[in-house]
Amino acid sequence: MSATEAMLARLLERYPPIGSCRAGIEAAREAMERCFEGGGKLLLCGNGGSAADCEHIAGELLKGFERKRPLAEEAHRALSRQGDDGAELGAKLQRGLPAIPLVGFPSLASAFANDVDGTLVFAQLVNALGNRGDVLLAMSTTGRGRNVAMAAIAARALGMVTIALTGRGGGKLARLCDMSIDAPGENTAEVQEMHVPIYHYLCRAIEERFFPDER
Repeated sequence: MSATEAMLARLLERYPPIGSCRAGIEAAREAMERCFEGGGKLLLCGNGGSAADCEHIAGELLKGFERKRPLAEEAHRALSRQGDDGAELGAKLQRGLPAIPLVGFPSLASAFANDVDGTLVFAQLVNALGNRGDVLLAMSTTGRGRNVAMAAIAARALGMVTIALTGRGGGKLARLCDMSIDAPGENTAEVQEMHVPIYHYLCRAIEERFFPDER
């Protein structure tokens, strides 16, 4: 059993209801790995608690999550040539994977909402930042968030891969995305409780894929 398979088995052992969306979880992991392998980036969007989850996921990917991820030797040497401060950077910086939470642009969001349409803020950011081969992880516990759905439409038009992390059937969002993780739960809180272990698994598995020798 590979390390990734063991992680998934542990996830399903601890949270048996998540087994209902196992195929979606694995499809999402593979899509995110292909994106990073190709030099792409992950964009994330969601509302309320899902907005906080977007920041959480990005935080696990942009720096070490469960591994130290020291800089490659070449990067370390280049920084060390910049004097004592560069040497400190070389010793302390970590390798990261490019993940951008679209919930973190308050000036753009307020300006676009005031000048154009507040429901299109995420779509505008996707249009400005996304490229073919990137991935959009669109989060909505019901799949009914219009602003999240509009972001998915914008992403698909750019040739991005779209993943819905949702619940209660996935609603319109699931139908708009290339793949969907429909987490179990009877209400928003229960679905969000399942989202956390799901995306922690994704972050662990991706870290294992790209930084297998870092402990």
